[in-house]
Formats: sequence, C-alpha cells, structure tokens
Amino acid sequence: MFTPPTPTYLHDAHALVIEGNLQSRSILVSQLRELGLATVAQCSRLTDARRKLESHSFDVVLCEQNFERESMSGQDLLDDLRRNQLLPFHTVFVMITAEATYARVAEAAESALDAYLLKPHTAARLADRIVQARARKLALQDIFSAIDAQDFERAATLCQARFEARQAYWLYAARIGAELMLRGGRVAEAQKLYEAVIEAKTLPWARLGVARAQLDSGQAAKAVTTLESLIRDDDAYADAYDVMGRAQFELGNFQNALSTYQMATRLTPSSISRLLKTGMLAYYTGEKSEGVELLDRATRLGLDSKMFDVQALLLLAFARLDNNDQRGLQRVVEQLTRLRDRSSAPARPHRLLSMAESLLALQQQHTARAQDDVRRLANDILLPDFDVESACNLLMLMSKLVARSLPLPDAEGAVDTMALRFCTSRAMTELLACAASGAADHAERIRSGHAQVLKITQEAMTLSLKDNPQGTVEQLLEAGERTGNAKLIESAHQVLQRYAERMDAFPALQERAEALRAHYHSTAPLTRLGERTSGQSTPGGISLPAGYKRAQAETSADEDSATTTDGDDSEGARQAAG
Repeated sequence: MFTPPTPTYLHDAHALVIEGNLQSRSILVSQLRELGLATVAQCSRLTDARRKLESHSFDVVLCEQNFERESMSGQDLLDDLRRNQLLPFHTVFVMITAEATYARVAEAAESALDAYLLKPHTAARLADRIVQARARKLALQDIFSAIDAQDFERAATLCQARFEARQAYWLYAARIGAELMLRGGRVAEAQKLYEAVIEAKTLPWARLGVARAQLDSGQAAKAVTTLESLIRDDDAYADAYDVMGRAQFELGNFQNALSTYQMATRLTPSSISRLLKTGMLAYYTGEKSEGVELLDRATRLGLDSKMFDVQALLLLAFARLDNNDQRGLQRVVEQLTRLRDRSSAPARPHRLLSMAESLLALQQQHTARAQDDVRRLANDILLPDFDVESACNLLMLMSKLVARSLPLPDAEGAVDTMALRFCTSRAMTELLACAASGAADHAERIRSGHAQVLKITQEAMTLSLKDNPQGTVEQLLEAGERTGNAKLIESAHQVLQRYAERMDAFPALQERAEALRAHYHSTAPLTRLGERTSGQSTPGGISLPAGYKRAQAETSADEDSATTTDGDDSEGARQAAG
C-alpha cells in the first residue's frame, strides 16, 4: 500500500524559487526549508530561471505569475518550458499570484499546473499543496516516466493495471489512461475504461469520457444521447455543453450547437475559449452582431492568452470592413502583427495577417491587392498547408469582391476545387457554405461538391459489393490524388486494411495510400472552431505534456544553495525596501 510522503520526506528534493521581489523570495525559501527541502535555488529573473531549468532537474518549482520589469510572465515561462519539453512530469510546479480570474485559472489548468496558490498564503497551505502533488507524482512515477518517454501505449497499460488493482490514485490513473487511449486512436478501449470507472464510481468526467469516445468513433447521435443524460443530472457541467456543442456541430445542427455553446458561455462568462467558439459559430451562421460582440469580449479578455485563437481577429476584421470601420480594421492588423511577431509558430498568424491586410487594402479602395491575393490563394488550394480555415477565409474574401462587383476570373473553378477537397462531412460542407454565403451561387457549388464526393464514394464502394475491393481502393485513391479529399483517402485506407489479403497489388496500393495520408495530413484530428490555440487539452480532457528533454548539464542542484543569488538582488532589495 502506497503511503503519501510527509514533509520530511522532501529532504532529498531540489527546489527552485522564481520571484522578482527579494523579500517575497526570502519568505518562500524559508518556507521551503521549513518543509524539509535542504537544497533551494533561487533567481529573480525569468531568463535566469529558464537557464537553470535547462541545466538542472528540479523536484519543486515555485514561480511568481507577474514580474513588473519583464515582458514575460510566469505563465509565459511555463508555456515555454512545456513547448520546448524542458519540464519533466515529476516536477511539482506551483504558480503564485495575487490574481485569480477565470482566464488565469483556465490557463493554469491547460498548462497542467500542480497548484495555483493565491497570495497571501500560509506556510501550511504551501506545504499541503506540495506534499499532495509530490505524493501523487511519486505514486504514479512509472506512468509519468512512460509519458515523458512518449511511450504512450505502456503508460496506458500501467494506468489500466493501477485502476484494476485499485492502487493509490486509481481513478486519476484511469482518467490519464483513457485520455491516452483516445489520443492514440484506441477509442473502443478508452470507452470501456470510462464505462468501468462509471461502474466503480459514477463520476461526471467518466460519463463525459464515454461521450467523447462515442464522438471520436463517429457515433455523434449516441454521444448526444449520453450527454443529454449527463446534463439532466448536472446542468452546471460546462465541459458537457462543450462536447454536446461539438456533437451537434458534427451532425450539422449548427443552430442547436450555437444554443448549447451559448449555455456554456452563460455558465462561464469569462471563459475565453467558450466566448470564441460561441462567437465564431454565431458569426458563421449569420448572427453576426452577436458573434462580433462575443469575439470582441474574448479579445479584450484574452488577446495575450494562450487560450486565444487568432482567427477571431480575422473575423473581426471582416466585420470592420462591413461597417466601413477603417480605424478598427487598422487596429486588428496591428494586433495580428504583434501576435505574429511574438508567436513561437508564426506561420498561421502570418497567413491571417496577410488576409487582414488584404481587407484593409480593399477598404482603402486598393482592390488590386485583394484580387491578387484571391488568385494566389486559389492556386494554393491543393497544397498540403492550405486547410479548411484557409478555405473559409478565401471564400469570405471572394464574397467581399463579389459584393463590390469586382472581377474574379475562374472563381467557380476555385470554389469547386475547395468543395471537392474539404467537403468531408455535412458539418464541413455547411461551414464552407456559411463562409460563402455572401455569394449564393458559391454556397450552392459547395453543396454540389459534397454531393459529388458522396457519389464518388458510393460508386467506388459498389465495386467492393461486387467482390472487387481492389477496384474500390484504386478508384478512391485516384479521386483522392485528384481532389486531396481526406474522406476519400481515409476510405481507401480502411478498405485496404479490411481486404489486404485479397489484393494482389496491396503493397503498391498501400504505399500510394500512405503517401497521400502523409501529404494531405488526412489522419490529423480536425481542429474545430475556437480550438486552434496553444492550449493542449480538449473539452473534458486533461493536459498531458510529454517528451521531456533531459537537462543539458545534469549536475547536482547542490551547486545552487538556498543563498544563491543572480547578481541583481540589490535591485530586489530596493524593491523590497520600497
């Protein structure tokens, strides 16, 4: 039986305190020593903290959220560490702050923080948070080590074994295991584990997990039924509304999805992610005034948050153009420029910024720029990095040119190409049609494209019914190569796996299929409205960072004693004295 450690159990743990104020830093160091940690390093600057975390492995990190004289925050440091895989799972990371807004707490949850401690706090409260977190991590060390090594299958197996043996933290292990199974495509196994948890102890997250598994296996209608039952029993469970909205969206019931997202937003009015999802869906479905209001609020609350999706700014740019608001449109361009410059992955912000600049040029009557951008983007439709978001934005830009009676050579050809590539489901078809709604004939061409994709699929599948599965695969692959449609490519892959032994040309067909899957990223999970953020978990899921890179110089942290400073404590002393 696992026994949680007492404070004295931490005598061999190494800690790092990151705090700009000398007096506050000294108090934290003293509290950690009272807790039993003999080795406590400290620093006053985030850049110095990052260097220490690159060269040493720490068991406990205490970090202040706000640093007055730095452009970064403690959250920025944590995001950077997670992004660059510099923080092992065994490290207990505690954020200390005087601010407890919904947005801050949501960011903390997305970052897999172990504790979010509000000032002023007592030494006993700090001790309780650290001891509890460390106890859980020590008990689940084998699981965390497997996740850090990105051996997710082994981690999931260990989680299931702990759950079945009812060892310490068995419910938490079950949740991690089911999450890993879902992410690894083992949907049926994940659903069974969630259902086993419900049998043992009915928990809302397990019931929600069943719905997520049903949704991931293509059973959206069943997921809706499961979620309706869950919401009847707990009508304040906001995550359930998130997943319900997603299920309704995938069924193509956009108005129902919008109503569900609106309910989630009313439950959590300061949630950036829910404001974004509701605002975007409202905008696309024609409720533009409501959409703009919600997207404006999300921007005010979270422009600098990792929960923010920059597509929201582009939708606002379209709205500013419609209202002939040049100053507002210019402000959006400036905001996108800043986000691009500070982004760790600037390709997408740059693409959205370019589109916003086209809208600004259009507003200023520089129509040639917008027309050139439409031609350039139309030539890119079959490139791997041109995604459904790019298609929606191009369709909206084309609609603005149509409204101004500006010539669009071969616009119908571009719309048809986008339809054949991205109409993979009713939901995607309707989303594209909504984006093209400014030009009625474009929306109809989108729907016609979806009908054509269905016809191609049905005709190919008929060959399987006639005992010619190889003909089915060949036909689907040819159409997939021509259109880039993920549904056609994945259908070919599924038939290949099912009838492999009956195909003489299996190796060559398999090679073609895998090349197409890699080229068009057809196996990548679909990113939904408002979810293209740096936050890693999905609604109802948990954040599981992995792939820790061992410290470059795994020297003993004893080199950094509790009295270690970074050469700038005179400044900290002046702050404390002030």
